Amino acid sequence: MSRELTRELLAEFLGTFVLIVFGVGVVAQVVLSKQANGAYLSINIAWGLAVAMGCYVSAGVTGAHLNPAVTLALAVHRKLPWGKVLPYSLAQIAGAFVASTVVYVTYHEALGAFDGGVRQVAGAQGTAGIWATYPQPFLSTFPGGFVDQIVGTALLVGVILGITDSRNSAPPAGTTPIVVGLLVVVIGMTFGFNAGYAINPARDFGPRLFTFVAGWGGAVFTAGNNWWWVPIVGPLVGGVIGGWVYDAFVGNRL
Repeated sequence: MSRELTRELLAEFLGTFVLIVFGVGVVAQVVLSKQANGAYLSINIAWGLAVAMGCYVSAGVTGAHLNPAVTLALAVHRKLPWGKVLPYSLAQIAGAFVASTVVYVTYHEALGAFDGGVRQVAGAQGTAGIWATYPQPFLSTFPGGFVDQIVGTALLVGVILGITDSRNSAPPAGTTPIVVGLLVVVIGMTFGFNAGYAINPARDFGPRLFTFVAGWGGAVFTAGNNWWWVPIVGPLVGGVIGGWVYDAFVGNRL
């Protein structure tokens, strides 16, 4: 592994760590306090700020992908070397896993007070949803959930390409992470009801893998009609579609 690639992987790891430690942290605070310390709006805002902070940490090295769907879309549409897609994705998943561990350790006593030490995926004392996303009972895995993740991630990637396109109306220098964070806020406030707007395979799989090994067991993969694969495959497809739509309607016209 070259020194340059190592530097990039460390940046993606730390940027994703920052994103997830704040994002999962706010959900833990809201759920474990039984909404005494926050609500759905605070979750939306904190996730947006978490994205912005993660971007500020890593943007100078990699541009702050923090999301395998973004990395794949950039390989398809912006000539990112294909050899970087898998290493970046693994670094992002690892960052999300470690961040999940930090949130768990920090909130361990609050978690025990909430569920009595019995880790449950669903129900009144279910806590797996603090870390990973799960669908509403009415949502089908396919096509409902799959479409949900495609739409959310297509909006994310398509608008990111518009925001970061120097030929377009790019934000002032140094403010792009804030604008991208606001984009995540608006996606959460408009498309978060069905399944929690994962729109990022690393954001969902890293924390889900953590819950699997930390006491919630295999139910984290079987719950929601084996939901776990949807926040992985759906965003990867949606990101590529979002990039194609931006280029077809705007990017190729500039």
